[in-house]
Amino acid sequence: MITLGIDIGGSAIKGALVDLDQGKLVSERVRYETEPLFKPRVAAELVEKIRKKLDYHGVIGVGYPGVVKKGIAYTAANLHKNWIGTDIAQLLSTQTGQPVIVINDADAAGLAEMRFGIEDAHLYKTVFFLTVGTGIGSAIFVDGHLLPNTELGHLEVRGKEAEHRASDAVRRQKKLSWKRWGKRFTEVLNTYESLINPDLFIIGGGISSKFENYAEYLKIQTKILPAELENLAGIIGAAMAAKEAELP
Repeated sequence: MITLGIDIGGSAIKGALVDLDQGKLVSERVRYETEPLFKPRVAAELVEKIRKKLDYHGVIGVGYPGVVKKGIAYTAANLHKNWIGTDIAQLLSTQTGQPVIVINDADAAGLAEMRFGIEDAHLYKTVFFLTVGTGIGSAIFVDGHLLPNTELGHLEVRGKEAEHRASDAVRRQKKLSWKRWGKRFTEVLNTYESLINPDLFIIGGGISSKFENYAEYLKIQTKILPAELENLAGIIGAAMAAKEAELP
């Protein structure tokens, strides 16, 4: 089954057609940069632009960077405050003329990685998946089952939210070496270790493709692996969520 997956990020909106039998993109990945703190209407217009460009008709899966329940946004950490309370599913459905399913973006990426990424991820009792980019997103799986909307990138670590201390955006803005950034990220991982005690960390997002640059600087007890799907996981997972949702 071919389904359109959309990944709404803090600095861009991306989308592609996904073959959900193989967990692979079967179209170009369309990407549109956004202004900081863009509003919901801008996202709706860009999602429709992606849909038209890919000539797609059918259910659309969307990953949103915040807490989302029944299609409604409850938080908007890296977006405009107007997102809070917005029925994203309804907004995008009205704009595109297609049914829309919305899921937390890190949850979407984690679902894709657990199914199509690291081969033996399902063998671990507790898996802690992280997306590291503009912010830090989290998804926790116990016996393969997702605990939705954890959003632990906002957990305080030494007086700052984790994503304000050790996101990839912070690394680039502060021009941190991999060693210095690795030390910051280790503090974040140690905090998660002490709270959750996972059996495996998986590092996703754009920074996963650079894993060899910082792996040696991560001093933690838990096994840690880079995501196999890298930054495509959000699109694939959003498409998965759309396919598997029980539409009215």
